[in-house]
Amino acid sequence: MRFSYNKLWKLLIDRSIKKKDLCEMANVSATTIAKLGNGGNVNTKALLAICSALSCDVGDIMEFIPDKEQGATDNGKKTSASF
Repeated sequence: MRFSYNKLWKLLIDRSIKKKDLCEMANVSATTIAKLGNGGNVNTKALLAICSALSCDVGDIMEFIPDKEQGATDNGKKTSASF
């Protein structure tokens, strides 16, 4: 499982906003933006700041990508996730 931030990059392109400008607008570090670019983990405070700066919802900048093999076991049977 992972998160994709491709929606964020498309939004920035559509609004002609550079990553450096986003850092300043959202008051987040370049390291945070780099983590987003690499699909890394960032804290929710940074995501909230970005959404506030861009006046958008978190679903507008990221999406959940499930693993292709999620739910499969060694014998090919499906398993359910428990939390």
